[in-house]
Amino acid sequence: MWVLLLVPFVGLLWVPFYNFQEPALFGFPFFYWYQLAWVPISSLLNWLVYRSRTPDETR
Repeated sequence: MWVLLLVPFVGLLWVPFYNFQEPALFGFPFFYWYQLAWVPISSLLNWLVYRSRTPDETR
């Protein structure tokens, strides 16, 4: 489960992957809405990793 925490880093640190204008979403270029989409995705991944831990590991 800890590998899930690396997914946002890989998705956001490799800029040539998302350095495009199209496809636009609600007038926002892909560059911006791709980054903003990672905010809830990262939160969900953090929650999943936290919930998968046993109570002894959470301290």
